[in-house]
Amino acid sequence: MKKATGMKFYITTAIDYVNAKPHLGHAYEKIIADVLARWHMIKGNDVFFLTGTDENARKNSEAAKSLGVPVKEFVDENVKKFIELCKKLNVSNNDFIRTTEDRHIKVSQKIFQYVYDKGDIYKGNYEGLYCIGCEKFLTEKDLVDGKCPHHDKEPEFIKEESYFFRMSKYEKDIIKLLETKRFIVPENRRKEMLNRVKEEGLKDLCVSRVGMDWGIDVPFDRNHKIYVWFDALINYVSALGYPEGENFKYWPADIHVIGKDINWFHSVIWPSILLSAEIPVPNSILVHGFVNLKGKKMSKSSGLTVNPIEIVEKYSSDALRYFLIREIPLGHDGDFSEEALTERYNNELANNFGNFAQRTISFICKNFDDKVPEGSSSKVQETVKEKIEKSEKFWEESRLREGLEEILSISALGNEYFQKEEPWKTIKEDKEKAAHCLYNCANILKDLCILFYPVIPSSCEKLAEQLKIKIDWKNLGKNLKPGHEIGKPEILFRKIEKAEEANEEPKKPDETANKFSDLDLRVAEILEVSDHPNAEKLYLFKINCGEERQIVAGIKQWYSKEELRGKKIVVLANLEKAKLRGETSEAMLLAGEEKTEKGELVGLLFVEDSKPGEKVTVNGMEPNPKKEIKFKEFKEIKMKAGKDCVLYKNKKLVTKSGETVKVEKVKEGAGIC
Repeated sequence: MKKATGMKFYITTAIDYVNAKPHLGHAYEKIIADVLARWHMIKGNDVFFLTGTDENARKNSEAAKSLGVPVKEFVDENVKKFIELCKKLNVSNNDFIRTTEDRHIKVSQKIFQYVYDKGDIYKGNYEGLYCIGCEKFLTEKDLVDGKCPHHDKEPEFIKEESYFFRMSKYEKDIIKLLETKRFIVPENRRKEMLNRVKEEGLKDLCVSRVGMDWGIDVPFDRNHKIYVWFDALINYVSALGYPEGENFKYWPADIHVIGKDINWFHSVIWPSILLSAEIPVPNSILVHGFVNLKGKKMSKSSGLTVNPIEIVEKYSSDALRYFLIREIPLGHDGDFSEEALTERYNNELANNFGNFAQRTISFICKNFDDKVPEGSSSKVQETVKEKIEKSEKFWEESRLREGLEEILSISALGNEYFQKEEPWKTIKEDKEKAAHCLYNCANILKDLCILFYPVIPSSCEKLAEQLKIKIDWKNLGKNLKPGHEIGKPEILFRKIEKAEEANEEPKKPDETANKFSDLDLRVAEILEVSDHPNAEKLYLFKINCGEERQIVAGIKQWYSKEELRGKKIVVLANLEKAKLRGETSEAMLLAGEEKTEKGELVGLLFVEDSKPGEKVTVNGMEPNPKKEIKFKEFKEIKMKAGKDCVLYKNKKLVTKSGETVKVEKVKEGAGIC
């Protein structure tokens, strides 16, 4: 990689609690940050990439005590696992910050003292609920059935002397910041924070705890420890040597990559601290969703985890990196399964990209003495250029999945071109024509090597050695000269054996899988709602599901017209048309149905961000809808409500853009009709 000559780019992950081993959620966040860091590297930018561990949390102390181990010893041992994770994932971080390091302690105390001297920290008394798992104070409104929604545990009631930060003083500044487009990505997460601040206002924040034997001392009162979130957030500047360190030139951060559950801390609390300390605020906060197992969030406290190190050792770092970026649209939740990873790896990397690389290099070595043959650019390279521009735009907007899809489509295009030109035939009759084909294929492959690099760096480095090229964004679109020597072909992606291929007892075929793909499920926006002229319990809807249609539905008992207008729902668009009390219904809306003591309860399937007309399917299954299906056929396909999702065969329903379909009002396990 050549020396950076472009603009600075500073990217961080959140720092991880070390009360247990890392799980797949930690891996996902580091992979996102690394992909963006590597993309900026190959574009020639001066990249600084920070990750690390949050070691001063009370949960770390309590986990150590439960094992009868000194806290420092416990923390030191667990930190090794997070450092190992970074290495196993092939993460290119420049630094790894530990919040027990002197460099961090000194900066945390320096900033705390500065804010205190400014009059923005004062002593008072705190009384309220505290979740140890979140390391944060909660209100009654935050709770679900009296419990923290993230840890499913009742918070403890705390009443103690504390220091408070005058966060309320910065409410107008924070609102102005949150009104800035692209400060938080994706847009719905920005609006979520903005609406919360406008509705609730900013209250002063408790920033110290008494009676703690673990953490950073308040510099002017050793009876108090600095509240973990005030201390933890400062890692982003302490690692750079604030205020005079050589690396502080990288501040402000260009992107903080964080999970959706800590958006408030990074989007509201952190900028408030920075404003008080008179330090510039970060440029952007990129908020990702959770990695789930069968619709449920992975977490150390719940015990629902997948060990990412084991996955990497079994399949490779590139396999896991590719799967998570390809499978989960940024900002949304996504499911992990080894089955889905295997399917994407075999079909998209081995059969698509790997196949194109193998056949191109092998053919050149066999027929053109290991050298790129004479040729000229064809129309296929013009299409490739257009796709490169599209992928670059997506990546600039941090839409990694969409950018990766464009890159994958270039690989598919290369395979189609190779197949159409049939060089294995033309080499016998018209060697010049075969040479022209392979010249174009070699240059498409060279571009793919550069484009895929941020996501699957190990594989692309091997390919770059075979092609004898440098991975540099400036080399995109610059054709290799005829006579450019290449190395011998090596298989980039060895297919992962499935259970059936390993001579295990094959699984019975899913008899309803094809029936599900028969469905034409789409996102529909409700444009108008009116009463049915001939039926008291029915509504007439005008919807946009990619085209305007009318549907009739009996949900008046559960929804008012005001609740429905503008709502984005899921409809079955290829159900045979029916007349209901004289009015034609041209589709059917989907809803959850639950039997309760008070009677039947119905809740609509809905989405928030997807566009009208987007297809709805399940992960790993491509829709192939019939022209028309009967209601009886639809009833045979059993779907049910999950936790914040809808499931078919334990796989979540998602839109084409990757948003998870949710269901209102009904409980987990309710049927879908």
